[in-house]
Amino acid sequence: MDIDLIIILVFLIGNLLIGYLCSKRTFNFGQFAVGDRSFGSIIIFCTLSATFIGGGYTLGNAAKVFTGGMVFACALIGFSLKEILVGTIIAPKMTRYHDCVSIGDIIEKNYGTKAKIITGIFSLLICGGILGAQVGALDIIITQTLNINPVLGIFISLAVLLIYSSLGGMKAVVFTDLLQFIILCIGIPLTFFIGLSYVGGWEKIVSTVPHNYIYFLDSPQAWIFFILLFVTFIFGEILVPPYVQRLLMSKSPKETAKGVIYSGIVSVPFFLMSGAIGLIAYTYNPKINPNEVFPFVVTHMIPIGIRGFVIAALLSIILSSASGFLNAASISFVNDIAKPLFKNSKKINLLLMARLSTLIVGIISIIFASMIQNVLEILIAAYSFWSPIILVPLIAAIFNLNTKNQDFFISATCGIIGTLTWQYIFNNPLGISPLLFGLLCSLISFVLSYRYHRSYIK
Repeated sequence: MDIDLIIILVFLIGNLLIGYLCSKRTFNFGQFAVGDRSFGSIIIFCTLSATFIGGGYTLGNAAKVFTGGMVFACALIGFSLKEILVGTIIAPKMTRYHDCVSIGDIIEKNYGTKAKIITGIFSLLICGGILGAQVGALDIIITQTLNINPVLGIFISLAVLLIYSSLGGMKAVVFTDLLQFIILCIGIPLTFFIGLSYVGGWEKIVSTVPHNYIYFLDSPQAWIFFILLFVTFIFGEILVPPYVQRLLMSKSPKETAKGVIYSGIVSVPFFLMSGAIGLIAYTYNPKINPNEVFPFVVTHMIPIGIRGFVIAALLSIILSSASGFLNAASISFVNDIAKPLFKNSKKINLLLMARLSTLIVGIISIIFASMIQNVLEILIAAYSFWSPIILVPLIAAIFNLNTKNQDFFISATCGIIGTLTWQYIFNNPLGISPLLFGLLCSLISFVLSYRYHRSYIK
């Protein structure tokens, strides 16, 4: 057994051990969902960063840059800006929801139980989609970097993920995130700088890649494309279930706000470095499969020994993001769907149900992963199940507007119709994402409904 494989096995065993120890201190569904609500800003920063720096924003980012240039990596800074805005504007307003364990609970307080169930369904869908992106990325990593049977490698990795996530719940997710975040904080920059030196430095990259890969804002059309993509990443993954959970599990809103803002700032160099790895691969060999760009750099440019650590960093990227969305999906299924539907039954073991529901989410994620090849494209597709439907009513609830139940249903319905119409009838004219059009429809219909019932009351 070579040194790289030993490093990876030690890493996986460490995650299992953390999950086992956390399971000893997880006694009920509330602890499974949000721990003991005792986490400080540094823990929030680490677990949130580890959750969103997943396969799509690393492997998928590098693949997109390889085929289209740094416009994709720079557009991801829209996500970073979103995190800073959430930490500044939204996190301080979460005091009212200190007793909630999910987005469904927040929605229920403002729009009723039926809206909670609908929110749970769409929470499950987006978590399954984003988890699917991680499954697709895991397949690429195992197949391209390890000299073992890929099916066996994927099975072992997913088994580790399912075991520690289902046993320890949020505590296991948080403390494995800490381990994984430390490893990826070293592994991603290490890959970038070693790869950059290997191909001859930045000057060599600039002289090799197409001009528009780096200088991508050279026309009005390029600016429009960049702005639309930038805005898509601002709104696409905003306030998705695992991120909202991080807003509900800290010591105080002040601690939450600081942790979220830190994560937004730190994400910028991560996005740029992971994207630039696509340029490094292009400089070395422009004919490789784009989806294999990141593993290609690792296997061809990183020396043995260090390579094992970097592969562990890649696995950290996948497992940390996957565990966050897996945990959130299980909570959404149990708390927002099953619990309201079976509210008269006192015999339901919510903790056991949350642990078993990981199988359902796994099936959804595999379906998503098999439908779309590029992991970043999976993310964008999954976004369509969230922002145009849930985001506007959720933000209105957080800002404690005097909403009515019908505001949610009208907004969600118009968001769905707008998204589907823009994508499947009009075929995305002007390059505008169906997510953005659906979100606009949701916002306009919500405002009209809100103003109507207020004027009617008067």
